[in-house]
Amino acid sequence: MTTKEAIASAYRTIQDEICQALESADGGAKFEEELWDREGGGGGRTRIIQQGNVIEKGGVNFSAVHGQLPENIKKAFQVSDDQFFATGVSIVIHPLNPWMPIIHMNIRYFELNEQTRWFGGGIDLTPHYIIAEDAKYFHGELKKVCDAASPKFYPWFKKWADDYFYIKHRHETRGIGGVFYDKLTPKNTDLSYEELFDFSVHLGKSFAPIYTELMFRNRGKSYDDSHKQWQSVRRSRYVEFNLVYDSGTKFGLETNGRIESILMSMPPQANWIYNYKPLVGSLEEKTQSQLLKERDWLVY
Repeated sequence: MTTKEAIASAYRTIQDEICQALESADGGAKFEEELWDREGGGGGRTRIIQQGNVIEKGGVNFSAVHGQLPENIKKAFQVSDDQFFATGVSIVIHPLNPWMPIIHMNIRYFELNEQTRWFGGGIDLTPHYIIAEDAKYFHGELKKVCDAASPKFYPWFKKWADDYFYIKHRHETRGIGGVFYDKLTPKNTDLSYEELFDFSVHLGKSFAPIYTELMFRNRGKSYDDSHKQWQSVRRSRYVEFNLVYDSGTKFGLETNGRIESILMSMPPQANWIYNYKPLVGSLEEKTQSQLLKERDWLVY
C-alpha cells in the first residue's frame, strides 16, 4: 500500500521537475524558495518566479500538512475524526505575453484514516485569446493521460472541469477548462489507491511538457497595449473565480493556511473596467463568445 509519506515524496519530486523545466523554458528568471511551517503541523515549499523573459509571475508550491480538522470542515466532509493529513502541488503561471495562456494545476491527497482518504486535482487553461490549435492540443494531451488510467476519466473529468471552473455571476467559463476531479477512491472509480496515485503522478508530470510546448508556440508573437488591456480584463475574471468560488482557496483560509501561498495564484495586475464590452467582430469578442460549457475542444 502506498503510504502518505511516499505520496508526499513523489509530489516533492514533481515540484522539482516542474520548476527546472519552467526555468529552462523561460531562460531568464529563477524560482525563489521559501520554506514554511504550519502552526498545528507540517509545512511546505513555496516557489515563486517573477519578471522572467516569458513568465511575468508564477508559483509552484508543495505542502504536506497535518493537524486538527476545523469543525466546519468536519461537517462539510461529514466525518467524526479530526486528525487530517493533506499533501499536494499547486501551480499557477501568469505569462507576460497575452497570446500565452494562464495555466493552473493542482494534485492533492487527503487522509483522515484508512476508510476516509482520497485524491483530487486537475489542470485547466485560461487563454487570454483562444487559439484553436492550442485548445485541441491541450485537451488531446489530457485525454491521453486520462485514457491511460481509465477510458471514463476524460469525459467525466472534462465535464467536471466545465462545471467547476464556471463563473456563475458572469455566466461564462473561466477558460477552456481541462480536467478536474475530487475525492477519488476505489469505490467511485474501480481503481485501487495505488492506481489512483499513479494517475495523479502521471497528470502532475504532464504539466511541464504541455505548458512548455504552449510557451514555445506563442512566446514570440507581437502584441500592443490593446492586447495587454484585454489580458488584464481576462486576469480579473481569474481573480473573481478564485476569490469567490475556488474550493482550494476556501480550504486553505479555513484551515489556517499560509496566506502568501494561498494567494500566490493572483496575477501581478488585473483591471476591472466598468461595463466593459469587446468591440463587435474583434478577437476579444470571439474569445468572449467561446467561454461556454460542454464545448468539444478536441474537434475545435
